[in-house]
Amino acid sequence: MEGNRLHVVVVGGGIAGLAAAWFLRQGGGDALRVTVLEGSPRVGGKLHATEVAGVSLDEGAEAMLARRPEGKDLVRMLGLSDELVYPGSTQASILSRGALRPMPKGHVMGVPSDLMALARSGVLSPAGLARVPLDQILPATRVSTDVSVAAYIRARMGSEVVDRLIEPMLGGVYAGRAETLSLHATMPMLATPARTERSLLNAARAIAGAPKQTGPVFTTLRGGLGALPPAIAAASGADVRTGVTVRELRRVEGGWRLVTGPVPDPSVIEADAVVVATPAPSATRLLAADVPGASAELSRIAYASMAIVTLAYPRGAFPEPPAGSGYLVPPVEGRSIKAATFSTVKWPHLTEADPNLILVRCSIGRLGDEHELHRDDTELVALAMKEMSEVMGVRGLPRDTRVTRWGGALPQYDVGHLDRVARIRAAVAGAPGLAVCGAAYDGVGVPACVATAREAAARILDHLDPARQWQQAISPTKVTEGL
Repeated sequence: MEGNRLHVVVVGGGIAGLAAAWFLRQGGGDALRVTVLEGSPRVGGKLHATEVAGVSLDEGAEAMLARRPEGKDLVRMLGLSDELVYPGSTQASILSRGALRPMPKGHVMGVPSDLMALARSGVLSPAGLARVPLDQILPATRVSTDVSVAAYIRARMGSEVVDRLIEPMLGGVYAGRAETLSLHATMPMLATPARTERSLLNAARAIAGAPKQTGPVFTTLRGGLGALPPAIAAASGADVRTGVTVRELRRVEGGWRLVTGPVPDPSVIEADAVVVATPAPSATRLLAADVPGASAELSRIAYASMAIVTLAYPRGAFPEPPAGSGYLVPPVEGRSIKAATFSTVKWPHLTEADPNLILVRCSIGRLGDEHELHRDDTELVALAMKEMSEVMGVRGLPRDTRVTRWGGALPQYDVGHLDRVARIRAAVAGAPGLAVCGAAYDGVGVPACVATAREAAARILDHLDPARQWQQAISPTKVTEGL
């Protein structure tokens, strides 16, 4: 404590850590001194934008769900509502059986609900298509505990649905594999009917036919989502320090001690409370001494690595301009590229600087395919150009290119993930003045990370002064806009 000000340290300057600092400021005001420690040279984690061919374009996540409120609420509370932009197209295709084919209408995370639409798409072979309706006559597949996505959906609809629809969808979100990813954690909308309904097809039809929120599904900022972290950092009023690695976190009387800096010349920071907002591997190390139960569970969360190759082509390089927002590639196609996004189609505002430019983002790398990432940048660019030539008929060289590597970027929500997270939180609850947040827990998207940050901030504020109504103070409707 400095004078009468309580000190909270947030370890990790990604979107979750910065949002936690902001919520702490909103709840604690001037009574709190908030410090954010980030090991890398900049804040933002996987939210970062740089220029390609003179256009600011995200290097990592390039959209957030607009229909989940936490991300948009935070943007609004930062006074950045006017910077929100929405897609011109979200119509994606699947590269299946050697050709680009439309995603079947009415699908639920790849699970078909409309057999006619599935047939018209041509994604499945005749045999694969004939297997799907057997779901309605097969005996029930009992799901009393968590199972993998592949195990359940294959039992109901066959292997081709898993291989050609589910795998590319999950690969796009988690860079993971349906064989290991948790049904309950990654497809909660299907996990509940899986316990009670016999037919997956009927369950998907009910979900697809239910009333939905109106408006765009996704949104971003005009300058890219990479513009969000610096804005949060500035608005939080926190002391944000980059290039600072926390080597040790220990419980001491009345609070916590953090050791930073190189081994020969370490620095010690005292805190009344700490939020650990790092990926699971770092959190595993930091919590090992005082919260070994949480550390052990965190160590079991695997991470997938990936790379994004961005290509800037003149419009004339395409025989025809791309009609949709991009396409996904099932692993069974045997290609290095797992997805391609036509950024200037998806986000029309990107064409304002140069209407004759087509920006493409090619994603490479899935869990288990790390060997693809051993190639140097020149080889990765060549792979992406080859993909555009073979699939889209592109001719000529791009004006500009960019390769971004994300090592250990995406946490894998494997079978049992929800129980694992519950055990982590139970262990952390036994350590006064400690909270965790980030993508490792309840979702990998921006809104989910912001939600965990708000929960972590509320826990810390309740610990520091249980008499205050902190949860109310940091709810979206109570926060002052523009701070």
